[in-house]
Amino acid sequence: MNLKRIIIAITVVLIGTGNINAQDMKTEVPKISDFPIGEENTGYAQYFTGKSWLAPLTTSKELNVPMSNVTFEPGCRNNWHSHTGGQLLIAVGGVGYYQERGKAARRLLPGDVVEIAPNVEHWHGAAPDSWFSHLAIACNPQTNQNTWLEVVNDEEYAEAVKDRNSKNGKDENRIELCKENYTQLFGGEALTGGGTDPEMMDILQKYIFGEVFRTGDLDIKTREMITCVSLAAMQQLPQLKSHAGAALNTGVTPIELREAIYQCAPIIGFPKVLNALGAINSTFTERGIKLPLEKQETVTEEDRLEKGLAIQKPLYGEAMKELLKDVPGGMGADVARFLTEVHFGDFQTRSGLNTQTRELLTFCVLTVIGAEPQLQSHLQANLKVGNSKETLTAAVIQCMPYIGFPAAIKVLDIIKKHDTFFHKSFIDTTVLANLHDPGKVSIND
Repeated sequence: MNLKRIIIAITVVLIGTGNINAQDMKTEVPKISDFPIGEENTGYAQYFTGKSWLAPLTTSKELNVPMSNVTFEPGCRNNWHSHTGGQLLIAVGGVGYYQERGKAARRLLPGDVVEIAPNVEHWHGAAPDSWFSHLAIACNPQTNQNTWLEVVNDEEYAEAVKDRNSKNGKDENRIELCKENYTQLFGGEALTGGGTDPEMMDILQKYIFGEVFRTGDLDIKTREMITCVSLAAMQQLPQLKSHAGAALNTGVTPIELREAIYQCAPIIGFPKVLNALGAINSTFTERGIKLPLEKQETVTEEDRLEKGLAIQKPLYGEAMKELLKDVPGGMGADVARFLTEVHFGDFQTRSGLNTQTRELLTFCVLTVIGAEPQLQSHLQANLKVGNSKETLTAAVIQCMPYIGFPAAIKVLDIIKKHDTFFHKSFIDTTVLANLHDPGKVSIND
């Protein structure tokens, strides 16, 4: 057993483990370790860039081993500082960094141990896209004093993390990146060779967490929300439950995750969404998150049509009304109204997720179920709200391990041919609209 595992084992024996009740905090802090989070670290806030939380773990005066769990939000770090008696850090959750003055930064994963000699100037904190927790142990506590120095400015921080954070980790081999991503998501260890089908798990984990996760410019929170709505659409509930926990571990809030699942309802139907909510609510309950979550509705019975139309019309125009106008019995108008009131009024107006995120997740759900006609119009809407073709491509690739190559490649082809499709669609619509006066339009326009 190596040094870092010995220290972790001793620490667990000495202080035990705690549970996190994120609802007791003003900021939703994900569960990334078995150690308690404690209270927001307001007493030392002046020495931190970003928010942190502090949980003292030892109180015995006889032992005199001051030890605390410190949790950093993504991008948070403390100032340059030193300790006259030195310090030990043990990473226990998420991904972080440690840097000594004049040396390259060191990336920290759960289980890593940092031994800091007396009077060495240094800083430590979270990665830009990950929460981070470490145990901090004061050495030589009888005489140990902290000296706080200047802040770690944005340029210093960016320089420290750029090698591992650039291009979604393309400088790392896929096995290393797989292990890091898996630990951040699930808190466990990838590629263990265990289980009844270790070869399948080896291929799966390296492909998803070592390759797909670094393809395209999506942050890890968005990737997990895409994964969750994909699994909800496929009704893969055990996997959804697991990825709900992973989403929370990456900083997705319970409300964001719930809203992502709600957004699926107009596309996959309410029974499947109720099943999906059962899966994520099970994860919430296990995490000590109080249910029901806060309401996010913003419409009333009187204005849901009006507010829904205010979102729908700029993005999609009157195409659906035109498509449904000749439905037998005149009921197409009812369906068009239902779409506006429910999809856009009841769901798209909700707080908790912005329109850009909702449209991206909607496109992913349509990708999963293979709804090609709707993908065409929702592609155009995504571009209107600011999601680029590159973002949509990365999102489809994120779905690819769950839906397979043929289904994903079909949607990638739709994205690739978007400009041609919409130019032809514009010509067809214009010609049809002006059949009464052919002189108004030329096929060469």
